[in-house]
Amino acid sequence: MTQRFVVTGTDTGIGKTVFSAALTAALGAHYWKPVQAGLNEETDAEIVARLGRVSPDRIVPEAYRLKTPASPHHAAALDDVRIDPDALVPPTPSGPLVIEGAGGVLVPLTSDILFADVFARWQASVILCARTSLGTINHTLMSVEALQRRSVPIFGIAFVGEENIETQKIIVHMSGARALGRLEPTSPLTHDRLMAAFHRGFDVAMFRSPKS
Repeated sequence: MTQRFVVTGTDTGIGKTVFSAALTAALGAHYWKPVQAGLNEETDAEIVARLGRVSPDRIVPEAYRLKTPASPHHAAALDDVRIDPDALVPPTPSGPLVIEGAGGVLVPLTSDILFADVFARWQASVILCARTSLGTINHTLMSVEALQRRSVPIFGIAFVGEENIETQKIIVHMSGARALGRLEPTSPLTHDRLMAAFHRGFDVAMFRSPKS
């Protein structure tokens, strides 16, 4: 079966696109961002292509491209677009697939459907990206609980930021989810520096034989 990972986060702007770029590159995977909200700046797919050096043939076009950087349900309303959750069917490339969600686990896709509900339908292995900074314990444990309540298979937690041993340890202990590793801050952020940080922080072999 094709390896499928859904990369989501505890919040927006925590680094899940950067993590997705590194994971896509490391696995030689295809990348898909089902809903892109915000087109004025570099899109998430463009960031993945640039940082991961992912060729255009491995970037699956978005199902919806919305102008406003906002929750998809609101961005769609502003664009007079109706998002059909049933139309969001993961592609089936010949190799691994990395799917990136929008914002956090409980971001509304429509006025009735949350991203976590879609993840539950897909039943793909979810990687939850979490900050290591103050406030992440609460956000991470709530996100894990929301996924578990919907029987979403959680592959593990990818921490992003400076090392915070106590925070990382209590999240793993309280959630029951495993820690996959940590992506350290990198500046300037280039492909080579990102991949070096990714390989320092994660064992790529674990992603090649996923178990939820």
